[in-house]
Amino acid sequence: MKKAAAIEALKFVKPGMNIGLGTGSTANHFIEALGAKVKEGLDVRGVATSQASKELAEKHGIPLTTLDASPHLDLTVDGTDEFDGEFRLIKGGGGALLFEKIVASSSRFMVVIADESKKVRKLGKFPLPIEVMRFGTKATAWKMERAFVLLKLDAKMVLRVKGGKPFVTDGGHYIIDCTIGEIPEPERLDALLTSIPGVIETGLFIGICGIILMGTPKGVTEFKRG
Repeated sequence: MKKAAAIEALKFVKPGMNIGLGTGSTANHFIEALGAKVKEGLDVRGVATSQASKELAEKHGIPLTTLDASPHLDLTVDGTDEFDGEFRLIKGGGGALLFEKIVASSSRFMVVIADESKKVRKLGKFPLPIEVMRFGTKATAWKMERAFVLLKLDAKMVLRVKGGKPFVTDGGHYIIDCTIGEIPEPERLDALLTSIPGVIETGLFIGICGIILMGTPKGVTEFKRG
């Protein structure tokens, strides 16, 4: 279903486009499908949101550029950890949320590809990743905890670990995963968290996604924001 949604996203790709390439298993399907089109002669350039996506794009022959060279992108295609009916997302399970948000918000529009398991009534089923500075991580964490208490949210915060050591993003930061449950006011939570010194970015993508392609057993369903 993820692969079907990824292939469907190719219909938005036109020759000459600069395209943001997401990170994660679902986005990988799109990169592979786009690479096949490039081998057939499609002229596009990609901007990768992680080292892993960069390496995969290079493997499939997709020419790459940067946001410095091409600061205005035509399109970004990426997966999501979950989405609600208001086109709000939680992303960052793959650890690339900062670069993904920079690239997506630099695009004319963002297409999200997902299977139906990612659709939720309210955000919060998936832990919310928060990218934070490595300097003063514990100090940042207790300020985050205070923000959750202010919104009457019972958040369980865990520093992401990989290989027995704190996971470090491509940007050189740590990630704190916050298991919250349903988030009644995502916009307010995002504003509170991003106001904290030491918080680099949250995994809440609000007002960025315009189109969602959801793979189902019966085919791909398309949702468009008004």
